[in-house]
Amino acid sequence: MIYLKLILSYLKIGIFGFGGGYAMLALIEREIVGNGWITRQMFTDIVAISQMTPGPIGINSATYIGFVAPANYDPAFGNIIWGILGSILCTIVVVVPSYLMVLYTSHFIARHKDSVAIKGIFTGIRPVSVGLIASAAMLLMNAENFGTEAYNVICSIVICITSFCLVYFAKIHPIFVIILAAIAGLIIY
Repeated sequence: MIYLKLILSYLKIGIFGFGGGYAMLALIEREIVGNGWITRQMFTDIVAISQMTPGPIGINSATYIGFVAPANYDPAFGNIIWGILGSILCTIVVVVPSYLMVLYTSHFIARHKDSVAIKGIFTGIRPVSVGLIASAAMLLMNAENFGTEAYNVICSIVICITSFCLVYFAKIHPIFVIILAAIAGLIIY
């Protein structure tokens, strides 16, 4: 049944998704798109929607994927009730492992915060988190996001670089940059 498969997949994502939502994207893509529950195009759309809505991207994407995956898997699950059930299950399952790990480890880390071993663990985890986020960025640099025609690819790259520069160097608020990018997309495409 699709719900058991979604639970097992999101249990893996919840347990091994270190580094936050962006770091989880490669694992989510492998588990969900790799199993054929949603298309690659749907995945990139879900990532875009999850970034623009309030809340963590990993949880937002779990909620949305839980809603659409059952109907994509089997049209008999096309009823909104099945989608809501999938949303609730995926959201809970992706949150609970992290919650339990943080609950347990926070007490341990608080007691041993000056330990050389704990400091070493965090020193080793930081670059891994950055690498996972970088892999998420590379994962999203695909034909679904940038297009296949030369004009679309060039325009998409210009929008991407301009957005980065506006946020990183000009310190313009990301929401304003999203609105500008939407306007640019409306005009260009």
